[in-house]
Amino acid sequence: MGVSGMGTLWFGGTIYTMGAENETVKAIFTENGIIRDAGKCEELEEIYKEMIDDRVDLGAAVLYPGFTDSHIHLIGHGEKLIRIDFSKMTCHEEILKAIKEKAENAEPGEWIIGEGWNENQLKEGHMFDRHILDAEFPDQPILLKRICRHALLASTAALKLAGITDLTEDPPGGIVKKDDEGKLTGFLMDRAMDPVYEAAPEVTEAYMKRALRLAVEDCRRKGITGVHTEDLSYYIGLKETLNVFQKVITKDNPLKTHLLVHHSVIEELEEWNPSFAAPYLETGAMKVFADGALGGRTALLSEPYEDAPDETGVAVHPQDELSELVKMARQYGREAAIHAIGDKGFEYALNAIEAFPPLPGQRDRIIHAQILRADLIERAKNLPLILDIQPGFTASDFPWVIERLGEERMKYSFAWKTLLENGLICAGGSDAPIEELSPLIGIHAAVARKSIHTPDREGYYLDEALSVYEAVRLYTYGSAQAIKKEHCRGLVKKGYEADFTVLDRDLFSVPHDEIKKANTVMTVIDGKIVYRT
Repeated sequence: MGVSGMGTLWFGGTIYTMGAENETVKAIFTENGIIRDAGKCEELEEIYKEMIDDRVDLGAAVLYPGFTDSHIHLIGHGEKLIRIDFSKMTCHEEILKAIKEKAENAEPGEWIIGEGWNENQLKEGHMFDRHILDAEFPDQPILLKRICRHALLASTAALKLAGITDLTEDPPGGIVKKDDEGKLTGFLMDRAMDPVYEAAPEVTEAYMKRALRLAVEDCRRKGITGVHTEDLSYYIGLKETLNVFQKVITKDNPLKTHLLVHHSVIEELEEWNPSFAAPYLETGAMKVFADGALGGRTALLSEPYEDAPDETGVAVHPQDELSELVKMARQYGREAAIHAIGDKGFEYALNAIEAFPPLPGQRDRIIHAQILRADLIERAKNLPLILDIQPGFTASDFPWVIERLGEERMKYSFAWKTLLENGLICAGGSDAPIEELSPLIGIHAAVARKSIHTPDREGYYLDEALSVYEAVRLYTYGSAQAIKKEHCRGLVKKGYEADFTVLDRDLFSVPHDEIKKANTVMTVIDGKIVYRT
């Protein structure tokens, strides 16, 4: 039977395999990070008795395959834990107070950076402009990112450092917001934000390490065993950022981390061709943005916004340019991962993929897929494609999104059930730090479709609600399918990696509103307990 004292028996509680609805096993035997067997406890005890040197009694807890967040910005999430966080603030006074507290401890001329403001949850119904910042902090460069990170508000001091004036025109794929007199408001959208980011001081390696460590710890605290993240083009440089990942995420500090590669750094990565410590770090698809976001009306729509008849959004890359970028991914033998929130953005993505298909066996992914049309779904289901969806957007975008899009467009918006019924493979992510990092919030949002803005009323468009089984599969098997690892991740099954999320309650039997109240009891990566309450 092999060398004694090598494996762990997991038993007690409830163990869901996620191979079929309500399918459970009584026990699991793991060895060297792999599930060697699953079945009845007494049978595993008998078969592997000479190899078991550890036993974990789950007690009343419930074990699932390890939850994987299929769309996150890991260092960005760590930054959110470090910086001013406006995401739960509900009025101008709160935001300004937080900035003031930060400014009191800042050096003259030091940049103040905050993130997460959302005008839809502010009692004033809008975000203040640069004039308010200038009145309170006249000499301070201030950069405040909207929750979607597709818009920001900058103070005059920051705009000057970035070289942005009243004469600055909209760049391709971006908007410089001005008032009726042609004066800067301080609001910049998508590619118009670049000069401000370039003017802001570069982060240090020590800062990135701190942010990444905090993010990894938070993932494990929330029962997350793996992530698909996109961070490689936003900081000091590709090599420096990858070095931070290699130093922080290791066998001794594990998180199964799949790195999407922004198109602006793909050439450098391919020339460098670094090696990684599998299975904890690997690179994947080339990331491209087709459009912006709904909050700032930069998501690209085929018809104007209902609440802004002169606006249809922003193509971050025109169709020809987007197609050329997908062609570039193919030249490197890579899949494409295309951010597309609006239906026209999604159409651009499909056009590019159809023009330059992936290699046999590869799957592209379209990230978000929030606003679609029946014809786009028909085209998408005939392609080797993953839809990387964020159910949490359902909770944060309703009800204001109905005004923005109009009732007619809502038929194919946030249409998670329709996507699954059409046979499309969907993976579940949070888009943290834009939304809160929590698979449980995503699962609850997919099932209950309740708005965080109107929590006392029933959910929106409940015919698109998923079953709890379908919702949990998004974060387990679906996320594995997104990176072609469904043969070894996403199920509790013999031969699969021993990654487990252990919670204090059964998501399949509690009332739906209790799902997001579940607590992590244990997080297990490769058979090793990396978090325990």
